[in-house]
Amino acid sequence: MRARSFFISTLKEAPADADIVSQQLMIRAGMIKRLAAGVYTYMPMGLRSIRKIETIIREEMNRAGAIELLLPMVQPAELWQESGRWEKYGPELLRFKDRHERDFVIQPTSEEVITDFARQEIRSWRQLPVNFYQIQTKFRDERRPRFGVMRGREFTMKDGYSFDRDQAGALVSYDKMFNAYQAIFKRLGLNFRAVAADTGSIGGDRSHEFQVIADTGEDLIAYCPTSDYAANIELAPAPALIETRAPATETMQKVPTPGKEKCEALVEYLGRELTSSMKSVVLAADRVNEKGEPIEPQIVMILLRADHELNEVKAGKLEELKEGFRFATDEEIVHAFGSKPGYLGPVGVNSDIVVYADLTAAKMSDFICGANEEGYHITGVNWGRDLPEPKVADLRNVVEGDASPDGKGILRLQRGIEVGHVFYLGTKYSKALNATYLDENGKPQVLEMGCYGIGVTRLLGAAIEQGHDEQGIIWPESIAPFEVVICPMGYSKSDMVREAADQLYEELLAAGVDVILDDREMRPGVMFADWELIGVPHRFVVGERGLKNGEVEYVSRRALKEKHMVKIEDAVAFLKTQRQ
Repeated sequence: MRARSFFISTLKEAPADADIVSQQLMIRAGMIKRLAAGVYTYMPMGLRSIRKIETIIREEMNRAGAIELLLPMVQPAELWQESGRWEKYGPELLRFKDRHERDFVIQPTSEEVITDFARQEIRSWRQLPVNFYQIQTKFRDERRPRFGVMRGREFTMKDGYSFDRDQAGALVSYDKMFNAYQAIFKRLGLNFRAVAADTGSIGGDRSHEFQVIADTGEDLIAYCPTSDYAANIELAPAPALIETRAPATETMQKVPTPGKEKCEALVEYLGRELTSSMKSVVLAADRVNEKGEPIEPQIVMILLRADHELNEVKAGKLEELKEGFRFATDEEIVHAFGSKPGYLGPVGVNSDIVVYADLTAAKMSDFICGANEEGYHITGVNWGRDLPEPKVADLRNVVEGDASPDGKGILRLQRGIEVGHVFYLGTKYSKALNATYLDENGKPQVLEMGCYGIGVTRLLGAAIEQGHDEQGIIWPESIAPFEVVICPMGYSKSDMVREAADQLYEELLAAGVDVILDDREMRPGVMFADWELIGVPHRFVVGERGLKNGEVEYVSRRALKEKHMVKIEDAVAFLKTQRQ
């Protein structure tokens, strides 16, 4: 490729509304261009990287025995109604009607369609196991699309689906895909972790996320440095930090605490430790009566030690909240407790309010909590003596220093960006859509399923969040838009430079190197800045001064200050020693 025959569109500055580094650099490097909120045109430079990602995915999926197909973006509502997700998926599901007033959706994912395909095409146990995948455009109507391709509305995703006879076979398929994903992300050249994860709205039982490690990641990962344990913080078990509840030693007292709504201010005012205080989180589960009419929501009070944070995924698994919940409004809180937030506690609450305590909170004694009266708290509170024993569950996020669930060390936390997810679905969709096969005895059996996704376009942003500096992007070599750029100094003015640059270009092409020759008329500093911004891993500079000694200059994008003079006849061999 020669630069004059390509399309290069770099900018000195990113738009003011570009939120994060990857979005800023992708726009400046001419990789994406915003069309609407969360919707981008992928420019030629960005598309080259996308195609390289897709190639690696296809090669590893094919190697693992998966079969590529292409499912429609537009899907009939009937399938989503059949699975039950038409109502449950929420406003992210973009619904529309055609000219005949029939309901359709733009796919955010394809469990329904692939299951419908399977129930029509898979008839016999002899056709199993089988695994299908596609690389296709998806659309999710995010409330607040942001962070460029990291949380856009339209994006490209690889999604795959396995079908097996039984659970044992499904878990074998799961492991094959898990291993294939490991291979994919290693080939992409990314620093990543595979972590145990919650299954979320997809459903299912076994689940792992693939997280690209980056300080700007939205997800928090708990891992053990001395073992293989790693999990999304949403899933990581948080043990009780108090082994045995101590006996009561204080008398319960109501004390004035004017303006001390925050636990930190409260304990400072009382001269106590933060770990002696209990905080309350109030959740609400909306309900309807037998006629489908809304009635008062179920109010659930969650109690946590004051230094801990609520894990909403764990809360969503409580019996009273598993059909969905929200944070209670101030009006609902005042109605239920008689006080505004900041002074809430479990003492004397109405019997229709469900009270849960986290494992650690349930073992506290002589603790401080709100008095359900503005400006007052209660000290010296003890379970059993002063209030009924609560329901108890693991409801908090783990913190650094917690014991690793595998018993092999302590937990550390780091941020990551989810770029892949594998699920064991079981029969969640096959039962709902009656997807069956005939076994050896001619009896129908429900298909066992797995689901496997990779955010193709999100990987661009994740790779940049992991690899960049003040000059621009630092790509892994495998997905850079070009591996090598040749920068000739005075290409149109010097026959010596032009001939040497052309010769090196042809030699690199012959060696199978993805190279671009910058034959534009640009000052050296501007040319170098362009390619450093774009992030091409290797650069050869061809100039008359070096050629007088038969040499060209080599610079690695990862070490811009280290320059190597290389004999031009050795340039291709030298590059091989520098490639990842």
